[in-house]
Amino acid sequence: MKQNVTLTIASLLSVLFMTLHLAGDIVLGMEPGTLSDLIALPILVVQMYGTLELAGKRSGYVIILLVSLLEVLVPVIHMKGAGVGGEIAKSNGGFFFIWTLLALGVTALFSVILSARGLWRTTGQHKSF
Repeated sequence: MKQNVTLTIASLLSVLFMTLHLAGDIVLGMEPGTLSDLIALPILVVQMYGTLELAGKRSGYVIILLVSLLEVLVPVIHMKGAGVGGEIAKSNGGFFFIWTLLALGVTALFSVILSARGLWRTTGQHKSF
């Protein structure tokens, strides 16, 4: 059961960091702040549903795994040139923006690991980990 609590915390932290990241994108001018930016909301709601309502179930692990894999890509995309160097890093919100990206990457990757492990367990083949 401890693993499920840890996964719940990591996944919910990923939701928090993702919303902070989206807000940073808008504030720092990388996103326009239009209705199209709200596409992330249903995705994050599905992640929360998988985390809170489907905890310990195969479907919950699959949801967390898939959304967390998408969240792991966010820091990678930004670090490959979509906006963290130069002016953004030196701006007033630069430190917090970059810290949020790193925190999102850590919690999302941790969620990937724990959800994959939970999925592995639900197959019934491997009970110990």
